[in-house]
Amino acid sequence: MSELTHLNANSNPKMVNVTHKDITKRIAKVAGKIYMQPQTKQRIKDDNLKKGAVLQTAIIGAIMASKKTSELIPMCHNILIDGVDVEIEEFEEGFELIVTATTTAKTGIEMEAITACCIGLATIYDMAKAIDRGMVISDIRLLHKSGGKSGTYEREK
Repeated sequence: MSELTHLNANSNPKMVNVTHKDITKRIAKVAGKIYMQPQTKQRIKDDNLKKGAVLQTAIIGAIMASKKTSELIPMCHNILIDGVDVEIEEFEEGFELIVTATTTAKTGIEMEAITACCIGLATIYDMAKAIDRGMVISDIRLLHKSGGKSGTYEREK
């Protein structure tokens, strides 16, 4: 049997038990980028695509995705989300989506912010793919995390 197919009692997947953890305010900030052709970017800015308002729809998609995270990530806890803020910034080759998610819970909210960012960017791709299939989604990264026992994390520039 290969190493990948052989599971013993110690290697079975399990959800981490957070019963003993304290409820604290937790914040995660995640960013990601979508690169595209200049004409695609301009058409998105001009709201000139058949599927409608791309950036506004991406914000809604990101928020919706944050609420579905525990259904998509196998070992992710289902937590109550206190808030999700989505910003979209323009840069020369496309757009950067920045998600800040907050909760008051026993476990972090990084996965909700990451999922929101990924789906927000995928929404942009979906809405503009008819005119630019060469778009690239990349640079998804945790910028900030606070709360809980492990304390604060800030990505160095």
